[in-house]
Amino acid sequence: MDKKASSKQVLLFTLINYIGTAIGIVSVLFIYPNNKAFLGTVRYIDNIAQLLYPIMVLGASQALIKFYPSLDENLRKKLFNYSIFSILFISVVVLIAIPLFVNISSFDNAQILYFAFPVAVSLAFIELFKRQAQDMQKIAVPTLYEKLIPKIVLPILFLLLINDILEVYTSLYFYISGYLLVLVLTAIYLFKRFKPGINYEFKTLFEQIPRKDYLRYSLYAFAGSLGSLLAFRIDGIVIPELISMEANGSFSIGVTLASTLQIPAIGMFAIYAPIVSGYLKNNNIQELNMKYKEVARLLFFIGAVLYSCIFLGVNDLFSLLPTGDSLQASLPIILILGFSVLINMATGFNSEIITYSSYYRFNLIAVVLLTVLNVSLNLWFIYYTNLGIAGVAYASLIAMTIFNIAKLWFIYKKFGLLPFDRAFLKLAVIFLLSGVIIFLLPNTGSNFINLIYKVGLSLLMNVMVIYKLRLVYQVNIWIDKALKIIKLK
Repeated sequence: MDKKASSKQVLLFTLINYIGTAIGIVSVLFIYPNNKAFLGTVRYIDNIAQLLYPIMVLGASQALIKFYPSLDENLRKKLFNYSIFSILFISVVVLIAIPLFVNISSFDNAQILYFAFPVAVSLAFIELFKRQAQDMQKIAVPTLYEKLIPKIVLPILFLLLINDILEVYTSLYFYISGYLLVLVLTAIYLFKRFKPGINYEFKTLFEQIPRKDYLRYSLYAFAGSLGSLLAFRIDGIVIPELISMEANGSFSIGVTLASTLQIPAIGMFAIYAPIVSGYLKNNNIQELNMKYKEVARLLFFIGAVLYSCIFLGVNDLFSLLPTGDSLQASLPIILILGFSVLINMATGFNSEIITYSSYYRFNLIAVVLLTVLNVSLNLWFIYYTNLGIAGVAYASLIAMTIFNIAKLWFIYKKFGLLPFDRAFLKLAVIFLLSGVIIFLLPNTGSNFINLIYKVGLSLLMNVMVIYKLRLVYQVNIWIDKALKIIKLK
């Protein structure tokens, strides 16, 4: 693979995600708090769609990555076509099943399924098309469509709704149309660069890949994906059903702000998935080990820098905003889930190593563990504590921590690999000490001054110390390049 092209794709992927996140943050801070009930409804539709679309994909997108390296160009096209056919067939089955479920269901919000279905179908095909683009190292533009369009459409709809220009249901229909637009644009981009043809004769494909192996892998991948989404999205279903849509809106605001930490991880995991698959296929454990540690250290550095800024500055930031009072309910969610994201980043591409190895079945075990833990802890915190949505966040944090520990243990047992080394330990100590010291510094009488001096001091201390100690190779490269540019000027 062309390393320069790969690095460019990671950079573009990350940049696009941050632009989308910037739009999302502005919306979360200034627009969404004005109608938390509608935000809760939209997020409920999203969560249901996120649970439906893995059923439609049924592991086909993961199988595309898994078997891609072992096929020639013609069979790769057949594998892609088979995946399209599979998603279409299962989507029809799901569509038939929805009215049956709505009629027999006791859920108060079962009608949401009708809004979630077209979003789920769009997500299923977008996921498949992105995986194909990922194999071709062309993920930036599909990410642009996926990350930006919904984030632009939703705040516009909010403004129209708040100003009584649109009604709630009309706004929801337009929101669904945004996902359909993403699907159309992604398809156009992909099919201009990839011509699979209209060949639906798959005999030669399954002579190369035994159908039994394909189905076994797909089903395990599906179970892992569904379980993972259930584990991660259960809060967005439990809160509307057991608390309220407004509480779901407050939780969603916290999730959006906390998720800003994981953007670099999403880009790297997407780009490195084919690389990890190749290392494992060629049994190149030494290179995998080096990349495992390198990526984990970089992601932990980025995540810890961002989390430190959030931890030290978010309260002062909210105090400066006109929507500050409405945002206070989301403050503990940001801090708790932000720490959960940091833990996930610090452990590197665990899931990718397991998914693309011969031990992929363990993902199912780990996800079942996560799902049971998260659901149980959610119900316990809601029914037996007074923490409300903060309890739901604690449930996610505990479950995610145990989930990552289980994957670390398994990878170490099977491959002898860990993402941690001495440099990683030094990073953790530096961030912990700097965070405690800066947090204990006296506050001024101004929230604005507190925000600037504490966040600025945290950035300066952490980046300079880590640069001087050369703990993260990529950080030194970036800073050295920046210093050269400054000197040239």
